[in-house]
Amino acid sequence: MKKIYSSLVICLLVSVFTQAQETVYPAKEQKGKFFIINGTVHVGNGTVLENATIEINNGKIVKVATSTTTASTDNVVDAKGKHIYPGLILSSTDLGLKEIANGVRASNDYAELGEFNPNIRSIVAYNTDSKILNVLKANGILLAGVTPEGGIVRGTSSVVQLDAWNWEDAAYKMENGLHITMPSFLNRGGGRRAFFQNANAAPTDPTKIALERVESIKNFFIEAKAYLQETVHTQKNLKFESLIPLFEKKQKLFVHADQVKQMLVAIDFVKEFDVEVVIVGGSESFQIAPLLKQNNIAVILNQQHSLPSTEDDDIDQPYKTPAALQKAGVLFALNDNDNNTRYRNLSYNAGTAATYGLSKEEALQAITLNPAKILGIADKTGSIEVGKDANIIIVEGDILDMKSSTVTHAFIQGRNVSLDNKQKQLYERYKHKYGIK
Repeated sequence: MKKIYSSLVICLLVSVFTQAQETVYPAKEQKGKFFIINGTVHVGNGTVLENATIEINNGKIVKVATSTTTASTDNVVDAKGKHIYPGLILSSTDLGLKEIANGVRASNDYAELGEFNPNIRSIVAYNTDSKILNVLKANGILLAGVTPEGGIVRGTSSVVQLDAWNWEDAAYKMENGLHITMPSFLNRGGGRRAFFQNANAAPTDPTKIALERVESIKNFFIEAKAYLQETVHTQKNLKFESLIPLFEKKQKLFVHADQVKQMLVAIDFVKEFDVEVVIVGGSESFQIAPLLKQNNIAVILNQQHSLPSTEDDDIDQPYKTPAALQKAGVLFALNDNDNNTRYRNLSYNAGTAATYGLSKEEALQAITLNPAKILGIADKTGSIEVGKDANIIIVEGDILDMKSSTVTHAFIQGRNVSLDNKQKQLYERYKHKYGIK
């Protein structure tokens, strides 16, 4: 009886696994030449080429022109009537670190215990078998900046490409930035439960608490600098050692901040520690856009489809902020950190920004070339230009328009990657079940 029961359990598990398993495999290395012809090429730097040809050789773009090619049909992708874009880039995300946000703790590996963890490397926890990756590729997102969470000093992010067997294959740029969470200067949120729990508690000064935490970050950096100036160490400090690339300007300091006061402290970090700073979040960045430009600080705007930060802001302020930064000359990227849609709406965030002040090509640049510049990979990707990796998507309709856009092809380093995913499989399954054509 026990044997029968065990067999039934095994069969049930195999059945569940089989239903959940996707038959999607990473594409093989691209070798030789092939051409994408007859499409409208949106270069990513503001230039648009009609009826253009892209020549790709061994994963690299070797020619972009409006002339036609006489290549054989065996190595040609005809994009007639379609639009060709650089692969989209998700600038800062827990993709591959968080599978099911609530309820399945074992699927998440995005945060570390403790306040100061500069030695944490998000790349080694990145899961290339995540079911979300294939959905994002089908929405044109081919690269992502994978970012750790937890504590004040979070650890380092890395840029990955979304078609790989393991994290070593996925790594596109290792440890490109150190991330810190700037302490909040406001008491916000908590809900009804927190209100009753704190009803009898002594009043606190959020500004005082925030400044104390900021001071602790500065002291940590000061101690690290002093340690690194020593020629001989009696004991090796891994946390301080991990800050070497930041102080050598091989990494950027990504400061997660939304409030103006938080961003002013980030500007102070630029002056005090001589590091290159990027603001992540930046919902109030429109208020100090000229100051950010003056201090050469880039911004990653996390979410456009949201309410404004404060009740005094215009209801559509999140939609208008990209145009305000563009007008001030601030380098910025659009992002999507929505756990409900799991980041797939990146291009539609850009579409909203195009409706509220950006041109379509400026909005496209905010999810392609701009994030490539911010993440330190613009020499390899972000635009369809000679010498760069062939990270390209072909789309029916406008990639910024939710109603008309359908990604038909995606190439990562010239490899024609699969756009199949679990959602498409379920769609086809139930179409078949109910006889829908």
